[in-house]
Amino acid sequence: MKIEIWSDVMCPFCYIGKNNFEEALAKLPFRDEVEVEWKSFQLDPSLHPEETQSTFDYFREKKGFAEVQAQQMISQVKQMGLGAGIDFHFEKALITNTFSAHKILHLAKKYDRSNEMEEALFIAHFIDGKNVGDYETLVTLAASQGIDREEAWQVLNSDTFDAEISKDIEDARTNGVSGVPFFILNGKYAVSGAQPAELFVSALRQTYEETVAPLKIRTDNSASCDINGCETE
Repeated sequence: MKIEIWSDVMCPFCYIGKNNFEEALAKLPFRDEVEVEWKSFQLDPSLHPEETQSTFDYFREKKGFAEVQAQQMISQVKQMGLGAGIDFHFEKALITNTFSAHKILHLAKKYDRSNEMEEALFIAHFIDGKNVGDYETLVTLAASQGIDREEAWQVLNSDTFDAEISKDIEDARTNGVSGVPFFILNGKYAVSGAQPAELFVSALRQTYEETVAPLKIRTDNSASCDINGCETE
C-alpha cells in the first residue's frame, strides 16, 4: 500500500502529522506492507534563499499578524507539538526558502532514506534552530544519513532534482492540495492536515481493507493455470 505525503520542511503541522501518522502505522499489523513517498511542497517560494527570519518576525511582517495573534498561534502550535511528542523551539527556528532542502530530500529518496532525511530536517529546523537553506548545513545532514558529501554538494549546485520538485508541486495542484501536510492513501483516499493518530489508524485500515486485502485474497488462491497447465492445492 502506497502513501504519498506532501510536506514542507518549515511546516510545524507537517512534523506533527508525520509523528501522528507514524504512531498510527506502528499499531497496524500490515505496517510492513506500507510504502511511504514524501512529496515536495513550498509554503512560501517567494522567500529569498540567502535570507532568514525568526518565526515571530515572519508571522508579523510577512503574514501581517498582530503581535498578540502571532504569540498565541505559536503557543498553540507548541502545545499541539507536545501532544505529538515534539518540543518545538520556535524561538530558534529560522524561516527561509526550502527549495534546496527539497533537493536533498530527493537525493535521500535515491538511497531510500527520505523518511530519515525528512525527520533530520524537521529536527534541524524546529529543534536545533539550523538554517535549512544553508548548503553546509544540508550537506552535513545528508552525510548523517550516509550520503556522500560531494554528491550532496553537486546536487545543491546544479539543477538536479529541480524537475522532480516542480512535478511534485504541480501534482499537488492537480490533486487540489492547497495546504500541507496532505496524505493520499493508495490513490483512493485523502487526509488533510495534522490529524490525530486515531484518525490515521481508521483511514489506513479502511484503505487497506478496500484496496489491498481483496487483492491478497485473489492472489493467495493457488488454484491457477499458466501456459504449462493447471495446478491446485
